[in-house]
Amino acid sequence: MISLTKRAITAIQSLAEERAEPDQSMRLSVKSGGCSGMEYAMEFAQPADSDDVCEQDGLSYLVDKKSHKLLDGCEIDFDDGLSGKGFEIRNPNAQSTCGCGRSFA
Repeated sequence: MISLTKRAITAIQSLAEERAEPDQSMRLSVKSGGCSGMEYAMEFAQPADSDDVCEQDGLSYLVDKKSHKLLDGCEIDFDDGLSGKGFEIRNPNAQSTCGCGRSFA
């Protein structure tokens, strides 16, 4: 299960109002790349057959089936303070992470 903090939910809803097309939801995925070998990706997209549709506190979001296993147990937060980095993903499945927090191994 992926857990979104209230700050992350609010940020995703705000971004959706600004950028998402009708019937699009936020898709969370993991792709090859980044300085540690794999990187997190977030984008607004139409649901695909390869997506699981998830819901938390009224927010529906997508996770592609291949990424779901790698993201299981993650907590996603959003920090917009003075030293905020935007979305922060705490992944218990990551053996190592890079300094920017956007990629892992």
